[in-house]
Amino acid sequence: MEPSGVTLTVAFPFLAALLIAATLLPLIRKEAWWIRIFDFPRVQIAVAGGMVIILWLMLFPGRGTAETALLLLLGIAVLYQSYRMYPYTPFAGAQVVQSSRSDPEEALSLVVSNVLMTNRRAADYIALIRAADPDLVLAAEPDRRWEEELRPLEGDYPYTVKYPLDNTYGMLLYSRLELRNPAVRFLVEPDIPSIHTLVKLPSGALVELHFLHPKPPHPVRSKDTVKRDAELLLMAREVRKSARPVIVAGDLNDVAWSSTTTLFQRVSSLLDPRIGRGFYNTYNAKYPVFRYPLDHVFHSSHFRLIGLRRLGFFGSDHFPIFIALSYEPEGSPEQKAPPPTGESIKQARKKIEKAR
Repeated sequence: MEPSGVTLTVAFPFLAALLIAATLLPLIRKEAWWIRIFDFPRVQIAVAGGMVIILWLMLFPGRGTAETALLLLLGIAVLYQSYRMYPYTPFAGAQVVQSSRSDPEEALSLVVSNVLMTNRRAADYIALIRAADPDLVLAAEPDRRWEEELRPLEGDYPYTVKYPLDNTYGMLLYSRLELRNPAVRFLVEPDIPSIHTLVKLPSGALVELHFLHPKPPHPVRSKDTVKRDAELLLMAREVRKSARPVIVAGDLNDVAWSSTTTLFQRVSSLLDPRIGRGFYNTYNAKYPVFRYPLDHVFHSSHFRLIGLRRLGFFGSDHFPIFIALSYEPEGSPEQKAPPPTGESIKQARKKIEKAR
C-alpha cells in the first residue's frame, strides 16, 4: 500500500473516533467548558461525520470488523446529531403559530444584537436599526463609547435603559414604546447585568421583558457554565410564575439545541419561534463555517409570530436578530408549551444551588 493509502487508513479511524467522542461528551452532565463547548457544533459534527462515512466507503470498500463497527458508531452519531437539530428545521412543525392579523395596536417588534465592544462601525449599526425600524432595540456588549455613539437613536427611541460597561457585558435598551418600572439587576454575578422592564403596547397591554447576557463557556473567562446555567434557570423559574405575557431575549451564549436551553424552555414554559423554521445562526458573523444560534428570543403563548429574520453584517461578530410578534392571548391554547416536569424542576434547582 502506498504511503498516502496508509495515511488515510489511519486518518479515517482517527477522525471517526474524534467525532464520536465529540458527540458523546455533551451527554455528560458536567459544566466544564471543554464538555459544554461541544453542545455548539452539532451541524459541523454531523456534516463532517457524513463526509467521513462517504469517503471511507468510497476509498476503502473492503473493511474489517473493527472498521465496520467504527463506521456504524459514526453513523449513529450523525443520526443523533441530526435528531437534536431536527426541531430547528422547516421539516418539523412550528412551535409558534404564524399570525394572520395586521393590528399595529397589538404588535411588538424587537432587534437583539451583540454589537462587539471593540467594533467601530456604530454608524452602520444605526443605519441597520433604522432600516429594520423595530419598536425596541437591545444592544449587548456596549461600553461608554458605544453609548455615546448610539445617542442619535434616542430621537426615535425616547425610552432608554442604559448600563454601559468596559467588561463586554454592558447593555443598552432603546424603546419607542413606554417602559414601566425598568430595572437593572445582577442575577448571579456582580459584574453581569440584566435588564427587566414592562413595556406598554399601543393597545394598553403590558408585556414583561427580560434581557440577559451571561458568560459563555471559555477556558480563561469562564471555565464552566455553572453561573450561565443558573442565570438562565433563575429567569425561567421567575417567568413561569408570571400571569403577564413574557419575552426573554438576549445573547445567551448557548445554542438553541443544548441541554441547558432545553431545560430553560421546560421550566419557563416559553416558546421558541425558531422551532420548525430554521437555525437563525447569529454567531460567528465573520466565519461562515462556524456559526451557531446564540442570540435568542423566547416568549409566552400570548403571542403569535409576524416575522423573524437575521439582519445584516455591521462589523460585529454577531448578526442581529429581528422579531415581530402579535399579542393574541385568545389564541394561546393552540401553541401551549409542555408544562415543566418534576424532574426538570429538580434539575433546575440543583443547578441554581450549585451556583450559589
